[in-house]
Amino acid sequence: MIDFQLSKVEQAAREAAHETAAKELRPISLECDRSESIPESFFWRMKEIAATRTPSGGDGRRWAVLGVLANEEMGWGDAGLATGIPGPGLAAPPIMAFGSDEQKKRFLGLYEDGKLHWGALALSEPGVGSDVASIATRATEDGDDWVLNGTKHYITNGARADIVVVFATINPQFGRAGLRPFVVPKGTPGFSVGRIEKKLGLRASQTAELFFRDCRIPKDHLLAGRAFESMAGFKAAMGTLDATRPLVGALAVGIARAAHEVATAWVRDELPQGYPYSKKDAAVEELEDLGTRIEAARLLCWRAAWMADQGIPNSKEASISKAYAGQLVMQVTSAAVRIMGSAEDCECKHLAEKWFRDAKVFDIFEGTAQVQRLVIARRMFGEAGPQRD
Repeated sequence: MIDFQLSKVEQAAREAAHETAAKELRPISLECDRSESIPESFFWRMKEIAATRTPSGGDGRRWAVLGVLANEEMGWGDAGLATGIPGPGLAAPPIMAFGSDEQKKRFLGLYEDGKLHWGALALSEPGVGSDVASIATRATEDGDDWVLNGTKHYITNGARADIVVVFATINPQFGRAGLRPFVVPKGTPGFSVGRIEKKLGLRASQTAELFFRDCRIPKDHLLAGRAFESMAGFKAAMGTLDATRPLVGALAVGIARAAHEVATAWVRDELPQGYPYSKKDAAVEELEDLGTRIEAARLLCWRAAWMADQGIPNSKEASISKAYAGQLVMQVTSAAVRIMGSAEDCECKHLAEKWFRDAKVFDIFEGTAQVQRLVIARRMFGEAGPQRD
């Protein structure tokens, strides 16, 4: 049975994340968006905070729930800054799920040396996008090594990452069954960084293009803590997305909540003299409806995370949470910008406009809205459902 009551640890973690978002992220949000950069002092501050506030212990704690709680607060502060915080990031889920004990210690132990390190996940490719089954990056066995060739793009923290988990195929004719996850360390010959993307939103977040040209890595960099059955690589990719989609949904909920709060405060306290009552009534009604939907989006993310913590397959629920929150954040931020159109030139108005730009990507990354609907349909109707790939 799902328990909506947060434990003392979970509530404390939520409050700590909100404090961090309010004191560390929100104050520099606009400046980092404009400069498309993050000061190094911010990274060190986040590392210091993580060292003192991260819950510890293997006592059955709901780690996925803790993740969505923290992500909502960090999204409320600034989603672009949140995605740039040092740590293994999206490299961690596939390593934890599919790495051997030795690989977990070797690759994730890097993040415990007191220095600044990042990790990244490389799935998306030009011409492939969210269709994991069509990945073209090739992995070829050569003696004691694997050799990777291909291009990845739109990789969060790709240029900063000390390790990148790269999904590649051992044979394109195998389709989904050919996928394998490989760990590629920064500085590996044949691995290079291309352009850093100029983006509409999440401008402080670094998004990079990665090239692999005869990139040679040892065989023990293949994540194979357990023997690979025919679909294990594809399951690794999908399992990673099942873990991260509720987290992305929670970031979207945080942005939506921030925009909703600002618009609500403006309608309640700062309407200009002579503002038509009919427009105010319409804005109040719209914000009331959007507030209800924000609550629903939050609970969808909690459900998907709770299922992950219980070891219950959550592909459908993860996609539902991400698809719903991704659509909602566009609606809420759009409404906030429209409602505050006559607001004076102020920080809150500029933040609302920034959140509107930031919101768009939540309909795209970690699987587009169309892909989410495809996943949901296949879980509802089986493989006899829609077959678009």
